[in-house]
Amino acid sequence: MSRCLVIGGNGFVGSHVVDALARDGHDVRVFDRFSNGRARFEAGNVERVTGDFMNVGEVKEAVRDREIVFHFLSTTTPATAEIDPLLDVRTNITSSIELFRACAELGVEHVYFASSGGAIYGDTSAVSLSESTTPNPISPYAIGKLTIEGYLRYFGRTAGLRSTALRISNPFGPRQHRDRKQGVIPIFLRSIARGEPIVVYGDGSMVRDYIYVEDVADMICAMVGKPSAGPVVNIGSGTPYSVNEIVDVVAAVTGIQPMTERRATPPTFVERVVLDTSTYRSHFGTPKHTPLREGIEATWASLMTEMSILV
Repeated sequence: MSRCLVIGGNGFVGSHVVDALARDGHDVRVFDRFSNGRARFEAGNVERVTGDFMNVGEVKEAVRDREIVFHFLSTTTPATAEIDPLLDVRTNITSSIELFRACAELGVEHVYFASSGGAIYGDTSAVSLSESTTPNPISPYAIGKLTIEGYLRYFGRTAGLRSTALRISNPFGPRQHRDRKQGVIPIFLRSIARGEPIVVYGDGSMVRDYIYVEDVADMICAMVGKPSAGPVVNIGSGTPYSVNEIVDVVAAVTGIQPMTERRATPPTFVERVVLDTSTYRSHFGTPKHTPLREGIEATWASLMTEMSILV
């Protein structure tokens, strides 16, 4: 078992990774702001460290004595990075460089970075995107992710820091922040719960690779302690769904036919993203994938519980 640090371990994907690591018997330390004072992960046998990702000293202290570091913290979303690209540079990129420098100095064995498996590939004619597909990011958020991947390669060359960039497709599920404008499934479900129309960009034919967040965490944890599959690994379901299909499933799950507001597709949106996960399967076996409807049902149930608590 490994001594692990999860940077951003109180976030959406990070908290599920914390639970999976603890379940598998790893020694887990969580670094996050814990802004509301509450842990979102369920595991009780973890060490909590409250700190600011942009504070170099606090990050370095959290890294000390850890063998594996998971970087799952992002100070921006695709929407906020679009509004202010420099914010992504000043916060995400610079702080990630400091994190990797600390990992190299303190002898961390492996860094796993939550990159983007959607936006980072950009517009391409490929039906399925493999790790060998040339990235062509067209949004500030994706450009930032690719830049951070580049710095991982740099520290690998100069300091021998081993790393894996996890290109995660479109995760959804419980604990997704209710007010963040990220993730079409939780956005649709929240709009329906509030009696608001859902916003569909273009004609709804845009295709994405959706994966339930607990499946993401399981796939990532299965990599720990195993020989590396390479510097980049796709994490996704490999199954395409259009936005129109998501609308139909969401309506079936909630029992509510939502009002739909159509808007023009933003220029930085990519039309199709479906990941080829054969690299993962060849190294770590075929993962379990929660069926889309089952995952949306669990997400809806979690949202209803959350909203009842807030009332």
